Amino acid sequence: MKKIVIGADHRGFALKEQIKMTLARNKDYEIDDVGCFSETSCDYPDYAREVAKKIQNGQAQWGILICNTGIGMSIAANRFKGIRAALCLTPEVARQARRHNDANVLVLASQSTTPQDALKIIDAWNSEIFEGGRHLRRIQKIDELSTNG
Repeated sequence: MKKIVIGADHRGFALKEQIKMTLARNKDYEIDDVGCFSETSCDYPDYAREVAKKIQNGQAQWGILICNTGIGMSIAANRFKGIRAALCLTPEVARQARRHNDANVLVLASQSTTPQDALKIIDAWNSEIFEGGRHLRRIQKIDELSTNG
């Protein structure tokens, strides 16, 4: 069973709730929802932090983050060591993010992603495995950027 931690700001709340309901019915996933829990205005970095910390601590394998454009969540999540958050607007981009970048956080844009498309993106992302090889070398170089700046 894959443990997925999911978080969203107020602009991603509705999409998060729809995704969560569908994934919860699938016995292959255990979903940990870290918020937000309403459409009341809130700050996306708070939820990016919660998702990133749970992955860093081994409490979840993967994360899903949702905000209006996906850009803010991507920037915030990628500040955390070991987090490789990828904004994916199509299933093909999601496949590449897993295969080539070993993305462990999928970021969705609520303004441009329907619930049906979001589920297709999630399925594509979850169905792939990291290829390693030359891609591992590149990820290691990215990790060095965060320590050597």
